Amino acid sequence: MAEGVQVLGVTQLDAAIAGLAAALDTATRSATAKASHLVDAEIKQTLGTTSHQRGTPTPSSPGEPPSLVTGTLRRSITVDGPHPLGLGLWDAQIGPTAVYGRIQELGGVAGRGGATVLPPRPYVQPSFNRVASDGSLAEVYLSAWRAAIAI
Repeated sequence: MAEGVQVLGVTQLDAAIAGLAAALDTATRSATAKASHLVDAEIKQTLGTTSHQRGTPTPSSPGEPPSLVTGTLRRSITVDGPHPLGLGLWDAQIGPTAVYGRIQELGGVAGRGGATVLPPRPYVQPSFNRVASDGSLAEVYLSAWRAAIAI
């Protein structure tokens, strides 16, 4: 039980639980916003790994992030959210708004009559994986929840 909470009866217990649930919900929303911006920053950093002049061949190999040319793709990375999904449940979307962002990530067919096949040059998923695997996301949530329950 959180320090400073004294239960005197069922009504007080219900109020204490409701207060804790509200505090954890607020902490989860805040952590989701912070975590989203960590991923956003990592994606933008990834998109600046290599660059080349417009009209020259890309130095990035298939499977590597796309190289920076104009910066439009990197500038198009946005965070949408957090949005509530229910008590203690929040989500956010992080990704590009540039129309070619998806085909860079996943690869595909483009051009007149599908004349061009673009190999995947993933940058969103690998960026998320790096932030998730280094413990940054877990620490954001754990820190927020610890503060919410005052431990």
